[in-house]
Amino acid sequence: MGSLNFIGGEKGGVGKSVLSRVLAQYFIDQKKPFTGFDTDRSHQSFRRFYEDYAHKTVVDSYESLDLIGECFAEDPEHSVLIDLAAQTFAPVARWVEDSDLFTLFDELGIQVNFWHVIDGSKDSVNLLNHLFDTYGDKPNYILVQNYGRCSDFSIFEQSAEKARAEELGATIISMPKLNEGSMQKIDLHNTSFWKAINNKGDSIETLGMLERQRVKVWLQKMYDVLDTISL
Repeated sequence: MGSLNFIGGEKGGVGKSVLSRVLAQYFIDQKKPFTGFDTDRSHQSFRRFYEDYAHKTVVDSYESLDLIGECFAEDPEHSVLIDLAAQTFAPVARWVEDSDLFTLFDELGIQVNFWHVIDGSKDSVNLLNHLFDTYGDKPNYILVQNYGRCSDFSIFEQSAEKARAEELGATIISMPKLNEGSMQKIDLHNTSFWKAINNKGDSIETLGMLERQRVKVWLQKMYDVLDTISL
């Protein structure tokens, strides 16, 4: 069956959109049908990189959010990726509660995953309590330590939030750092990870041979981790 994946962290700049793009490329390469939704009102970064798969959604509109559910009405084996911009937690939580989303999706056999990206800061860790208080043990939690934003996660490792996450059966994974120069080139030209790895030639969008190899290695590391998670 399909899965509904909320990719958040509430805090800006932790790497939510990068994770959304990795998941999108993973689903594409695994030939798993999915639809993406971008909740960012300004940058729409998920849509820029995967415009053939991602659509705009407005979190303040139930009519807009309801289109997410319609994906499963058409195809129960479909999956959905929702890139949650900062400050979208409250309206999404209201929609989930008013729609009794967990009960409905449990009846449909659709798995609901909440991905929470952490950058190692105290603020990022504290936001986990808000997530757990709101949804309890209803969804699956996947906590992502983003080493592209931070190299020290001792605050999280020593926190009560980590212990609480473990009690709720959360999966804790790491997203390795990609060379900053390569990531900047990919972002500058709105390049998908597939295009970054496979495009060759003299175009300004093209990465060098070793840059392409580093992106390929980095992406494979992420795939190895994702292969261990039921999506």
